[in-house]
Amino acid sequence: MDLGGSILISMPGMGDPRFEKSVILICAHSPEGAMGLIINKPSAELSFSGLLEHLEIPRAPQGRDIRVHLGGPVERGRGFVLHSGDYHAEGGTMEVAGGYGMTATLDILQALALGAGPRDALLALGYAGWGPGQLESEIARNDWLTATPAQDLIFGAQDSTKWAAALRGMGIDPLTLSPTSGRA
Repeated sequence: MDLGGSILISMPGMGDPRFEKSVILICAHSPEGAMGLIINKPSAELSFSGLLEHLEIPRAPQGRDIRVHLGGPVERGRGFVLHSGDYHAEGGTMEVAGGYGMTATLDILQALALGAGPRDALLALGYAGWGPGQLESEIARNDWLTATPAQDLIFGAQDSTKWAAALRGMGIDPLTLSPTSGRA
């Protein structure tokens, strides 16, 4: 099973508050583990313009402003730009299934500050990571639902509505989900 390019939608009874009502785009998945970015938890403390200022990256008048998210609990001091597939930095962009890219080098921040770069982008601080078999076990335990994301869910929807929108995209009414699970 390769979930690269899929989204994980947390179930109400997951039990880990760091992932409550989270939507995660899986960027890489292999027998060695998985890595993804939470796409619906905005950072309350940091803005993109504040980050550019902190990194001393000059911003042009036409510079872009993208949302900054808490991408996950691992390496929170590291930034990852999740973006549409129309941008590629040689040696710095990882292709993500579904037509996305993930770049973790300063050149994408510089391009965005100049008003260039990818058509769609969001910045994630940190990431969610799983060891070998861990994600598969969590899915089997009913911690996560998996789905193919709509592009407008990743970049266009308001962060506060992404969890419910992802569920509705699967034909599930969020109000019908129970925090307890079982097996028939």
